[in-house]
Amino acid sequence: MTAVLPAGAASHAEVDWHAIDWQPVHHNVRRLQARIVKATQAGKWGKVKALQHLLTHSFSGNALAVRRVTENQGKRTPGVDGVVWDTPEKKATAVQALRRRGYRPKPLRRVYIPKKNGQKRPLGIPTIKDRAMQALYLLALEPIAETMADPNSYGFRVNRSTADAMEQCFITLAKQQAPQWVLEGDIKACFDRISHEWLLAHVPMDKAILRKWLKAGYLEHHVLNATDTGTPQGGIVSPVLANLALDGLERRLRVAYPKSSGPHRRAAVNLIRYADDFIITGRSKALLEEEVKPLVEQFMRERGLELSQEKTSITHIEDGFDFLGQNVRKYNGKLLIKPSKQNVKAFLDKVRETIKANKQAPTGQLIAMLNPIISGWAHYHRHVVSMATF
Repeated sequence: MTAVLPAGAASHAEVDWHAIDWQPVHHNVRRLQARIVKATQAGKWGKVKALQHLLTHSFSGNALAVRRVTENQGKRTPGVDGVVWDTPEKKATAVQALRRRGYRPKPLRRVYIPKKNGQKRPLGIPTIKDRAMQALYLLALEPIAETMADPNSYGFRVNRSTADAMEQCFITLAKQQAPQWVLEGDIKACFDRISHEWLLAHVPMDKAILRKWLKAGYLEHHVLNATDTGTPQGGIVSPVLANLALDGLERRLRVAYPKSSGPHRRAAVNLIRYADDFIITGRSKALLEEEVKPLVEQFMRERGLELSQEKTSITHIEDGFDFLGQNVRKYNGKLLIKPSKQNVKAFLDKVRETIKANKQAPTGQLIAMLNPIISGWAHYHRHVVSMATF
């Protein structure tokens, strides 16, 4: 008879995937994550480390990690070894195979996806076992990242979205006395350039595992390439590592321009960030150009990053700016957030391409193809002033 392990037990006995009771598994992981949050808030880093070890060596953690990578959109996407876990038996074996001892990640499989500007973005696809290990250690890292995150960071975070970021834009900029100038920040190749040394020194997780992920390299045209900087786009843990690197900018701005003091409060410096896209408000162009921008550049340099001088700009609110596919602009003192012209053009181009590529398709089939594109775009923009655009 196949043994069914209790939720927190180590995963050394035989596992029946279909017999796993997921309710206590989830409960055990959430309980340990809550304890990690409390220890982080109390600054008890020794306890944090012990709790992380307990979670990453538990049956519950292993089972949830395997479940995540075998039920998401990339579950059929193999790494360099061509392996996928597509049967209950393979998933059960995988739960037992997730162990720190002897673990050595394989190189990433390099693929390219098109960007909006016509260029291609490199992605690094880990093997499914490496994705599961990342998902496992992410269970222990994410509670800390959430606890330490900047208040106005919205990208790749639990229960936060682009709509929340745009709402904060409205709150910050809509009032009559709101700041009139905006620094639009663009980080040059953020994911590709983050300093490994900074990550290894500051990310609160198992350093040996983190170092192995960062130095795994990638395979392109059967050639192994080293990775000396950056965290690859395509890995489950990469967005959280990028957030941890960029968190702290809002706190640094708040130290330099505290809201409680008179002159600094009048500076009206506010940060709104979604992953590596961010804006910073200010009372004057000179303030942003001469004081805030150098502070941001110094912050980025410490992490091996730099602002793109060509794409980073300072704009008056009456001229408007694009952020996360929306255009933010004041018209006669009234702030309106609308779908940006560039975003509308990209959407219409996608619709046209779909129609042209399926000229011979029956009408019903073409409608079925277009519906998710149109409804998805409308769903994204439904929070803003989009009636005229629709």
